[in-house]
Amino acid sequence: MKKYQVVGIGNAIVDVLTRSEDTFLDHMGIQKGIMQLVERDRAETLYGAMEGRIEAPGGSVANTLAGIGNLGLRTAFIGRVHDDALGRFYADAMAEDGTDFVNPPVAGGELPTSRSMIFVSPDGERSMNTYLGISAELGTDDVSEDVAGEAEILFLEGYLFDKDKGKEAFLKAARACKAAGGKPGIAISDPFCVERHRADFLTLIENEMDFVIGNEAEIRSLYQNDDLETDLRAVGAICPLVVCTRSGDGVSVLHEGTRADVSVEKIVPVDATGAGDQFAAGFLYGLITGADMEKAARMGSVAAREVISHMGPRPEANLQDLFRAQGLI
Repeated sequence: MKKYQVVGIGNAIVDVLTRSEDTFLDHMGIQKGIMQLVERDRAETLYGAMEGRIEAPGGSVANTLAGIGNLGLRTAFIGRVHDDALGRFYADAMAEDGTDFVNPPVAGGELPTSRSMIFVSPDGERSMNTYLGISAELGTDDVSEDVAGEAEILFLEGYLFDKDKGKEAFLKAARACKAAGGKPGIAISDPFCVERHRADFLTLIENEMDFVIGNEAEIRSLYQNDDLETDLRAVGAICPLVVCTRSGDGVSVLHEGTRADVSVEKIVPVDATGAGDQFAAGFLYGLITGADMEKAARMGSVAAREVISHMGPRPEANLQDLFRAQGLI
């Protein structure tokens, strides 16, 4: 038995959430519904403009680990925070949620801990303004081969693929995981990141990954066309397991030549933050516990539905109870 069932590598970001009207977004020059990277001055301006803000440890893969921890699995997170107030808060909060935060906060004159200002509109759409700070500097020195080798599943966050040091960290971790009999995989995270590094993404998926998870826009971004079916077949030809979430239109899973399409019940979200992250949590739980691909996709959908029913990117209900209510466990 390995020490960890899931080890994640990703941006260690403190999420700062508030509700806002669309007129506020227009006034502040915030593009609705996407994730924008901002510089430090802009981050401070937006933070100061937020009323009734809620702070929580975040980052895409870290949120997924919180969901997996909610489901009772053993998890660890490889990330980079500064030894400042937000960084210590982040490390402590991850530990309190049951996830080993394996790298201590970095002391010295480095960049501050990362944070994302998230404005939630009345329709539940979220507009994310992220200052990457120190988390984007994660490199091979932050990756313990011993930790990666103790993972049944290694889950990588595509956002970190924007820098060469992040790519090198992914390769080191994925190869250590696979050499020890684990399965590495990646969340594509962002179509714009794919556009900047398309060839490297495809090479990583084909040569290093056992699974890939992305939404419709992210899967399409891999091949630069608008034909999702063609793109699914293409990525399925280079990776054993491909999972594509299609918002209210359901989930498509391609696994070693077989396909499952799973419908979902459409609801109006209170806050869409974390929907993809918690889908991944439910799906990976199913994968680890031996569920078939259709059941794993349904688990993912139940977890996503729970998180969009309230503010914040992490589950509030017991996900196992929800799975039992749906006859999934």
